[in-house]
Amino acid sequence: MVTTDRHVTRPGWTFWLIAVLAVLWNAFGCLDFTMTASRNPTYLSQVPPEIIDWLDSAPSWTLVPWALGVWGGLAGSLLLLARSGLAVPAFAVSLVGLAVSQAWQFSAGMPESMTTPGMLAMTACIWVIALGLLWFAWDKRRAGVLH
Repeated sequence: MVTTDRHVTRPGWTFWLIAVLAVLWNAFGCLDFTMTASRNPTYLSQVPPEIIDWLDSAPSWTLVPWALGVWGGLAGSLLLLARSGLAVPAFAVSLVGLAVSQAWQFSAGMPESMTTPGMLAMTACIWVIALGLLWFAWDKRRAGVLH
């Protein structure tokens, strides 16, 4: 019989609420990525033409950090639900993907419609949530909720 010194703490209802909301939030990011990358005409019908043109001119490598950002976030969220400590590195990968993706976006002459106060607020919201989920997973791993 193998014994460990690890103490496993039972998560409270707020843990489960945050984990489920994280899955929903990140699943939408994955949906957005998939529909945009596949150029789904119905999904993109409401996107201004200058954004479509800008997306079409993007180098193909820009899909990689975007994919790491959204799929890493979903993986981290699902790992939270599984109470796995691997949620921490998954959220870290997601943040790296987000940083590289947005560094390119802001240096690549985004269309004006992507730099409105509402769009910039959404960008800030994405960063706050991504950083918050990384901190949350790290804190719960440290507290013994994740194993």
